[in-house]
Amino acid sequence: MKSQKTFADIEFESRKRKTKREEFLEMMDKVIPRDEWVSIIKPHYPDGKRGRLTRGIETMLRMYFLQIWFTLSDEMVEDLIYDSHAMKKFMVMNFNEEQAPDATTLLKFRHLLESNQLCEKLFKDLKERLEANGCMM
Repeated sequence: MKSQKTFADIEFESRKRKTKREEFLEMMDKVIPRDEWVSIIKPHYPDGKRGRLTRGIETMLRMYFLQIWFTLSDEMVEDLIYDSHAMKKFMVMNFNEEQAPDATTLLKFRHLLESNQLCEKLFKDLKERLEANGCMM
C-alpha cells in the first residue's frame, strides 16, 4: 500500500526529530509480517459479495493494532487516525482516495478475530518476533 505524499507529509518529514509514537509505529511496521497475517485472516474474512463492501484486511489489521497498542475505543482510534500524522502514516492512508474505517467496521473486525481465536495467534507471533529482534524481554 503506497499513497501519494501530501504537502503535510513533506512538512512533517522536514522536522528535526520524530516523536516516540512515530518511532514505535515505524518499528512495529518493520516487525509485523503483514502478508503472512493477512493470509491467516483471509479464510475467515467476508468476501464482500453480500452487504457492505469490505475494507482491506491489512487496513483493518493496522487499525486494530493501533487500538490495542494505545488502549483506544473504537471511536477514538477512528478519530486519531484523522488527527495524528503518525497514525495516519502507519495506516498508509490517502484521505483523497479513501476514508478511515468507521468504529463499527473495527468492532466487527475485532469480533471476527476473537470468534476465530486469531487474536491469541497474532499476539503470540508478535511477541516472538519482538523478542527475536531484541525489542522485548
